Amino acid sequence: MNVRRLTPTLQWSTLVWFALAAAFHPALPASAASPSDTTALRASGRGGAVASAAPDATAAGVSVLRAGGNAADAAVATALALAVVHPIAGNLGGGGFAVSRFDGLVTALDFRETAPRAATRHMFLGPDGRAVPEKSLVGPLASGVPGSPQGLWELHRRHGRLPWRRVVLPAIHLAQRGFRVTPRLQAELESRRDLLSRFPETSAVWLPRGQVPQAGTLIRLRKLASWLQRYAEKGPSALTSGRAAHAVAKASLRHGGVITAADMSSYRPVWREPVRFEAFGWSLASMPLPSSGGVILGQTLGVLERLEWAESPAASAQRSHLFVETWRRAFSDRTLMGDPETTQATERQLLGDAWLDRRAGEIDAVRATASSEVRPFPVGVGHESPETTHLSVIDADGNAVALTTTLNGAFGCGLLVPELQILLNNEMDDFTTAPGSPNMFGLIQGEANAVGPGKRMLSSMTPTIAWREGDVLVVGSPGGSRIPTSVAQVFLRVAVDGMAPADAVAAPRLHHQWQPDEVQAERGALPAQTAADMEQRGHRVKLVKEMGEVAVVERLEGGRCEAAADPRGPGAAAVVTPGR
Repeated sequence: MNVRRLTPTLQWSTLVWFALAAAFHPALPASAASPSDTTALRASGRGGAVASAAPDATAAGVSVLRAGGNAADAAVATALALAVVHPIAGNLGGGGFAVSRFDGLVTALDFRETAPRAATRHMFLGPDGRAVPEKSLVGPLASGVPGSPQGLWELHRRHGRLPWRRVVLPAIHLAQRGFRVTPRLQAELESRRDLLSRFPETSAVWLPRGQVPQAGTLIRLRKLASWLQRYAEKGPSALTSGRAAHAVAKASLRHGGVITAADMSSYRPVWREPVRFEAFGWSLASMPLPSSGGVILGQTLGVLERLEWAESPAASAQRSHLFVETWRRAFSDRTLMGDPETTQATERQLLGDAWLDRRAGEIDAVRATASSEVRPFPVGVGHESPETTHLSVIDADGNAVALTTTLNGAFGCGLLVPELQILLNNEMDDFTTAPGSPNMFGLIQGEANAVGPGKRMLSSMTPTIAWREGDVLVVGSPGGSRIPTSVAQVFLRVAVDGMAPADAVAAPRLHHQWQPDEVQAERGALPAQTAADMEQRGHRVKLVKEMGEVAVVERLEGGRCEAAADPRGPGAAAVVTPGR
């Protein structure tokens, strides 16, 4: 790969950093004015690897690996670049999760958003006690306190190798010099025009003169570049205190929100013990609560192994049936999950051998169980939009980071903070706004995930690292409730069926989430005879559009890497060969 170096016109301090970085590490990401060649959906070679949702973001991660950075440096650089070029989900106004493996030690970082201090249990209900969906989706009342500024810095603080300034530099470069609108971004702006046009601050940037920028248009975000420079100089306090925090609070208040400067400055990410389990000869680590993803993935693999899923022919109705019946039960258990402080069932309970044995024993090998007959884990007595983004990184030493970040809906709540050019999330909709009622995606949620000040809303994000005998696999996806099922299918195709990562990612996928009681299938996931067999077993099959956008990197024993981005995006994958 040949990533050209460009010299941007920046403020003097950044220009000095840029010159120093260029002197010691000549590979810097190309701006969209000179597109990088990190546009492939698959790549292989020796060294490190990056897969993300955008070519310019993948190029940013590549530049950092080439500069001597490790997987954490590259993951943060990629995430910050996504905050510039992929406003659909990349962000500094949202949050996410990261699972890392360095020198064999696995860690999990929770930088999920939190509810503002002024949040109340009934804040999204109308006079009749019913949820008012728009209140938790549009405008800053729907926004949680952002976690990304603190979270990305914390990931680098613990695991990074390069200076912080060098890791932020590619994002500064992209924001200052500009990047080209991709056909994907143009289409997303078109589809969300109504949302973005509701806020003059947002439309001024993303709908200039009331028009959607066409593919190829150069976008410069100079205010964002200036704040990224401060972020590089001072760390997270540049965006979570002082003028930046007051700008967020002012924008929130102006449009009916409740986030304060004190909310911004008091936010802290949390290091958690990953969800860890063994399946099909691999060791896996995924995200714990407040993400349900790691538990659902662990339950899926644990039950399928007990049911000898791997012995059934690939693409058979039997495999599909066992997938669905396992997910039906896992998503039933999801109704008990929430913030670790209030969850009604823990990871240890839901992934215990006794419970997995019981779940496997409930499944009829040939007949579907009605979801109305499935009950969650016995105790004493969220919804997530598809517009998330995931990146996977492995460095030349085999260290790995799986990082999933989101604004929830595409472009979040729609409000851009004008002084910062940062979009705010609408993650408050991931809380249970009306316990026991389905949200707009049909997910049933419970009391454990009710709104409360300072709480972290339940998620489905499933950043995951798996390893076996020198092989390391990093995988994750956006897709809301479909994230853990997408991750499970791609993992099994690589780990059990021996598919190449790119082929595993491209293959059509299935999904079931307990309620509604239907099998969602991409075209090609269930051939005609298989679909007929599934219906005879009692399943109701519904064809849907593309599900998820998986990003995978794999390092094989001996150092060869495979990287794959999802053609559903499309994303971009690259392998960095040492010395090139």
